[in-house]
Amino acid sequence: MTEAPISTLSTEDAWELLRSNEFGRLAFHLADEVHITPINYAIDAKDRIVVRTAEGSKLLGLTMNADVAFEVDEVDEHEARSVVVRGRARALEGHEADETEELPLRPWVDTVKLNVVAITVDEVSARRFSLTRPWMHMRPEPD
Repeated sequence: MTEAPISTLSTEDAWELLRSNEFGRLAFHLADEVHITPINYAIDAKDRIVVRTAEGSKLLGLTMNADVAFEVDEVDEHEARSVVVRGRARALEGHEADETEELPLRPWVDTVKLNVVAITVDEVSARRFSLTRPWMHMRPEPD
């Protein structure tokens, strides 16, 4: 029997994928627009997605509308796995922000990101895609 090309991952598998990565995409509202941005992150002990950000449109958007989506993907030659999280973002301050210092969360670029934001997860969904790559036969053979 052949395996289905698309299958749903368990909640445990979804969290494992989230914990084993550190780079994803954050979707948020800013005024009348939806924005999406790449971002590094960590998962804290409360199963929140924690990010650092500088002052700017991302922080403003998260402050104006806490509803966000977050996505992490992994792709290899045989399969792709994708996790989509929906939740609510909140800036952390004081002791709460200090607690995140132990997380493996550091900027990837040499910029100051003093604001800590935690996304409380309301919904997690994840899927696995078997990649048959039928277009591969169309690639020219290497010389």
